[in-house]
Amino acid sequence: MKIHFKDLTNEQFLKHYWQKQPLLIKGAFKQFVDPIEADELAGLAMEDFIESRIVSKSNTAWDVKHGPFEDFSEFGESDWTLLVQAVNHWFKGVDDLIEPFRFIPNWRIDDVMVSFSTPGGGVGPHLDQYDVFIIQGSGKRRWRVGAPDASLEQLLPHEDLKQVSEFTSIIDEITEPGDLLYIPPNHPHDGIAIDNSINYSIGFLAPSSQELLSGLADYNLDNNLNAERIDDSLRQATDTPEQLSSVDLDLLTNTLKKSLSDPDVISDFLGKYLTTVHHTLNLLIPVEPLTIDFIKEILSDGEQLNPVLGLKCILHSSQHNSDSLDNKNNRLFVNGEVFEVANESILFAKLLASKQTLSINELKTHLNCLKNQQLLTNVINKGLWSFE
Repeated sequence: MKIHFKDLTNEQFLKHYWQKQPLLIKGAFKQFVDPIEADELAGLAMEDFIESRIVSKSNTAWDVKHGPFEDFSEFGESDWTLLVQAVNHWFKGVDDLIEPFRFIPNWRIDDVMVSFSTPGGGVGPHLDQYDVFIIQGSGKRRWRVGAPDASLEQLLPHEDLKQVSEFTSIIDEITEPGDLLYIPPNHPHDGIAIDNSINYSIGFLAPSSQELLSGLADYNLDNNLNAERIDDSLRQATDTPEQLSSVDLDLLTNTLKKSLSDPDVISDFLGKYLTTVHHTLNLLIPVEPLTIDFIKEILSDGEQLNPVLGLKCILHSSQHNSDSLDNKNNRLFVNGEVFEVANESILFAKLLASKQTLSINELKTHLNCLKNQQLLTNVINKGLWSFE
């Protein structure tokens, strides 16, 4: 599956459009076929461990209901939308929709939300804080997208539904199967289904400074890091005890800076933080831990090794250079867990981090190494990879 960017390369798209302006590519995916049917999506919305909601509109009144759902008949034949988060965790075909966007680092990917809308269905004009690529599946939808506008009024027609006031469109088009719409953060947009319509939203969520600082603080507390008190041994008498002196301000500021300056602490925190998945994963933990001999036997029988759908992986070098991984203290981060990677296991760890399906042919050259055997056994017994 490949994006037909027409006259654009990936680099040109990033330079001229990414986080700058919206773009509609008609026919981006030729002969697009839905990887999930509407009734299958409805089935996911019946599960209590999958986040879903239905947004509906009656005259001018908006309503939001959260799953799990038992029956959809009450919503009628028009003016409602079912939205299901992280469908890529449960359907391989939906997960495959991410592949064309791998020119953007994996850590930026959030999930694939799938929506089914009846005629007139939508969630109203709104803003998102993340980049999103929206693939039009079956049906048609009218999309309007505007430019950032600080004068837009924030609306709350329902306690669970944020919208904005009407905006001036810079894109106003009808999307058909295989069309691709890119919307940067903070660009108002509104999509209304013309007929029964399925859309696939690949979200790229960047963490805020606030979230990173909060996460780092939690990481320090959980690991008892930077617990030392400030060194106040050079204290001098003051005539102004009610003031925070410039010397003390520098002392406290430098203490904070020190807690942010350890590259190993920062890289370990970021690896765990950025690979932690916030929606349910279908982890397949063996009832009894598997041995490497048993794993080899399964692979010899023709079974393939697959990562759990929706898994996030980062291979990180202690020298912070992705092009030079041959050094000590390499780490493979998977779903918030860290696996130390020996120098001789770097290529194998990179293969795992690519999240591709692996057969005995791809694996056999790596399984003569004890460190690789240990790494493979570890991730399988944690349910992160499984056989199929």
